[in-house]
Amino acid sequence: MNRKNFVIQTKDLTKTYKQSGKARDVVKKVNLAVPEGCVYGFLGPNGAGKSTTMKMLLGLIKPTNGEISILGTPFVSQGKTPFNEKKRLAILKQTGSLIESPSYYGHLTGRQNLEIICTLKNVPTKEIGEVLSIVRMESQQDKKAGHYSLGMKQRLGLAGALLGHPKLLLLDEPTNGLDPAGIQEMRELIRSLPENYHMTIMVSSHLLSEIDQMADYVGIINKGQFIFQDSLLHLHEHSKKQLRLRTGNNNRALCVLNENNIDCTLDKDFLLFPEISDEKTAFLISALVREGIDVLRIEEYQKSLEEIFLSLTGKQVSL
Repeated sequence: MNRKNFVIQTKDLTKTYKQSGKARDVVKKVNLAVPEGCVYGFLGPNGAGKSTTMKMLLGLIKPTNGEISILGTPFVSQGKTPFNEKKRLAILKQTGSLIESPSYYGHLTGRQNLEIICTLKNVPTKEIGEVLSIVRMESQQDKKAGHYSLGMKQRLGLAGALLGHPKLLLLDEPTNGLDPAGIQEMRELIRSLPENYHMTIMVSSHLLSEIDQMADYVGIINKGQFIFQDSLLHLHEHSKKQLRLRTGNNNRALCVLNENNIDCTLDKDFLLFPEISDEKTAFLISALVREGIDVLRIEEYQKSLEEIFLSLTGKQVSL
């Protein structure tokens, strides 16, 4: 990344737990760099360490090792400065979060729940109308929260996180359990926040398709280890377009094409080529036909995000 302004930065962030007398790194030397004003997708399978990392960023879990800086302020710096509660509280005043599942009082209305959050955050109650409008639940504000659907509870949790106009918003699996319409609404809402409200959003998910449709930048974590961090555009560059060709005799076709200085490889039932011009495609087909080799199929091929994830992690993603 070339951008200089990072809202979140970590260095060798690590969390170790002891289980049955053995130490296990749940998060191991993670170096986050979240650019200002973006939607940053934090991607990984269930159990990869996403929630643990986000809790460390919020000071809900104390890191075993490593450094954390949020909004330009370091508040965990192992070996230099110990965990600083005052700095953490100052940072939290500029940070909103929705981790795991939304918290609420079921016997109170949506608005009453937000009034309590205003008191805790020392935020004027006049902001409630604004956040209710942002999450599109003005008409549901006087209904008891215990009667809300899961989607409405998620929106209420998001409304609470937005109180105080935070500069940074951390959302842990915000579309979990939502129906397709709810997922679409939540996705559109998250996408709108950086531009409309000048926020930086860090959103975790185990769903590649969700991150693909929401994020500008992405970090991938697997088994506690960071394996990729860059723009979503660069992630897609791991999947350059190719041509796939199937013939009546692939082995012979491979020899013919190599003799004609056409770079290709044999992969299962197909010959694979880097993306080439129409003229070169016509030439290679003509070369095969001249040799009496039947051309059965030719198609454009590009790896899906799932396949990219598999190639980066060495294992199938949990969907």
